Amino acid sequence: MSVAVPSRPVLSLLLLAAGLASGLAGLLILRSFGPGLGVGRLLSVTPTVTLEEALRIAAEGDEAYVGVRGRIDATEEFEDDAHRPLVFRRRRLLARVGGRWRTLEDETDRVPFSVDADGSSIAVDGEALGPGLVVLPRESDGTAGEVPDRIPVGMSPRTPVRLRIEQVSSVEHAMVLGVPRAAADEVPRMTAGLGRPLILTTLEHDEAMRVLAGGRRGRAAAATALIAVTPVLLAAALVTAASGRVV
Repeated sequence: MSVAVPSRPVLSLLLLAAGLASGLAGLLILRSFGPGLGVGRLLSVTPTVTLEEALRIAAEGDEAYVGVRGRIDATEEFEDDAHRPLVFRRRRLLARVGGRWRTLEDETDRVPFSVDADGSSIAVDGEALGPGLVVLPRESDGTAGEVPDRIPVGMSPRTPVRLRIEQVSSVEHAMVLGVPRAAADEVPRMTAGLGRPLILTTLEHDEAMRVLAGGRRGRAAAATALIAVTPVLLAAALVTAASGRVV
């Protein structure tokens, strides 16, 4: 009994199609992570400098996207329910509609704060903190019927809702990524720039990555594997097309 073996051109096209499909699938999975993908990449590749170096960059007007480490500090703070001294808090009420979480409310409380280390200090532009805030969130789940005065008219009372709170305390140490700049008030601060967001995390690298993955580490691993195998398949397609035999 003979087995049909694909011709060299056909096998080459099959490998090419498989490689392109693999790469596309991997990219689509990564896109599903939203802004967290870019934040995670920046946390992995951005160079870290001392606060003194960041202050020099701001004073000389250089444009550089760097990371600094230090302790959060503020002259004024506010407390949460557990009486922790906070400098930043974001509260969002989300509703799961059509398989996606939709933001119903987004409130932010903040005071001016800085990052201090080794006798140096640089302010943090809290107004620029968007998706770049990476902390352990506090979440509570319920249904829209439990908060009827905070949901849009017509939303089913059975719709899942979630209250998500992200906050930064003045007793924590943080990594801040951004562009050191001297603002109009001549106070040097870390802010967004060069097409990149301001990022602040109070977590170690691995834990920050887990938060950014949102419990989807399996999907992240699958995306990485698909993208990794793509050049292998494309190379095999080229070799098969160029050779006179099936490989």
